[in-house]
Amino acid sequence: MAGSVATIMDYPLTLNHLLGRMKDVYPTQEVVSQRPDKSVLRQTYAETCDRAEKLARALVKAGVKKGDRVATLAWNHSAHLECYYGIPAAGGVMHTLNLRLGPADIGYIATHADDRIVIVDDVLLPLYEQFRDRMPAHRTVVIPFGGPVPDGMESYEDFLETGDADIALPEIDETDGCAMCYTSGTTGDPKGVIYSHRGMVLHSMVGAQPDMLNFSMNDCILPVVPMFHANAWGIPYAATMTGAKLVFPGPHLDADSLIAQFIEEKVTFSGGVPTVWLGIIQTIEKDPAKYEALRGLRTVVGGSAAPPAVIRRFQDFGITVLHAWGMTEMSPLGTVANVKPHLATQGEEIYFDYRSKQGYAAPFVDLRHRDGDGNILPWDGESMGELEVRGPWIASSYFNYPEADDRWSDDGWFRTGDIVTMDSEGYVQITDRSKDVIKSGGEWISSVDLENAIMGHPAVKEAAVIALPHTKWDERPLACIVLKDGESLTKAELDRHLSIDFAKWQLPDDLVMIEEVPKTSTGKFQKLTLRNRFADWQWGADRRMAG
Repeated sequence: MAGSVATIMDYPLTLNHLLGRMKDVYPTQEVVSQRPDKSVLRQTYAETCDRAEKLARALVKAGVKKGDRVATLAWNHSAHLECYYGIPAAGGVMHTLNLRLGPADIGYIATHADDRIVIVDDVLLPLYEQFRDRMPAHRTVVIPFGGPVPDGMESYEDFLETGDADIALPEIDETDGCAMCYTSGTTGDPKGVIYSHRGMVLHSMVGAQPDMLNFSMNDCILPVVPMFHANAWGIPYAATMTGAKLVFPGPHLDADSLIAQFIEEKVTFSGGVPTVWLGIIQTIEKDPAKYEALRGLRTVVGGSAAPPAVIRRFQDFGITVLHAWGMTEMSPLGTVANVKPHLATQGEEIYFDYRSKQGYAAPFVDLRHRDGDGNILPWDGESMGELEVRGPWIASSYFNYPEADDRWSDDGWFRTGDIVTMDSEGYVQITDRSKDVIKSGGEWISSVDLENAIMGHPAVKEAAVIALPHTKWDERPLACIVLKDGESLTKAELDRHLSIDFAKWQLPDDLVMIEEVPKTSTGKFQKLTLRNRFADWQWGADRRMAG
């Protein structure tokens, strides 16, 4: 009709649509889970969906109302995937508890979230018992892998059977919460972030795009990143949306177990923190011919930066490492470091330089960086400032956090705490965390750049660079180094290695050998621990072996 304006259906973007799509479009696709005893469970998408729907009805029957938090304490497996869909379908908010935190921290988080039901792996019951009395949950549902279900708790399988088909599920709005994670709490108490159905659907759609993570029904995807860490970076949702085969490793995250699964299930894509991939590349390098079947594997690395030397080592074995960056507050995807075609043809050095950056923004994610005076900085690849982000799956506040938080601006920008440069191509490179950057004589030194370069030395297994007080320069860098077995490294040798890319004033003033770099529950270097450990460091003293 002349003059009329076409309207578009107001269709809610909810995880329920992805759940239905799994069953309707990809019913025979596989979900493969490795149990704690290393036996393997195989389910189809259709079976997984039926069980997720039963779980949703059982939760409604158990009294779960819209917005109630239902906690999971579980490894990566198909029952956890059922929770990913079943809890939101019941109107609940799936709250994944980080089992790598200490019992006191988990108890605090579960209490703060007011979790009403906890779904827990039987192999994790000893951990659960250490904080159970501190949390408000009124029911405990145990996923059995062979052990008995303790008195006062319910079997997950029995609980599913209470989900009768005639139990009505609530109407879900796209703005309703569907999932919840807490920050690691390295500076203060952990803080909760609730993700909406709309945000998670958009996150999945964008994450699966060809120039993002690039998922399809032809993929076999194994998320090494735990399902309790920022929803496994959204990989389970994006994978099931696109119909990919999913493989879960259970609690077996050592290099040999993962490689065996990669080969057995013909995995094409995986994702995890750099420490996982360091172990895998070291295993491959011991007998490269044994692992020829891994050629063609694509991996995404997040949580912290992978050193460029490690990216190159994987590429030599035909394995592509893709950098991605994000945060718990961002659901978490923010940027990926695919290399644009015109940059990929400019030589190997430029290619790997861009591979080692954090990458360009995902669609719908806005980026900017500002200096200490609040000035928005140019994208010139040199100006360093704090990265700020905003977008449809980025949180606007913390859950049940009454204090005003200056990390959010009035117009929705979130201060990430990462110090970055941004170039004219839109690529972000993190030079440091605001709390880790080294301020020496009025100049900034990037601890991340130094770490990456140090880990490129053939004698070095891991390295963390920290800022320590200095009477003349305010702060100077100390290199904390983990050597490979049988290797040695002097300060002079390290200086020669670094002087190719760094000015003399940027080099670490000293080095110390340590047994391992302390890490957070998500695999990031815990530099605060090192700063506390070496707080009384005396520059130039003969103290280079710390044990």
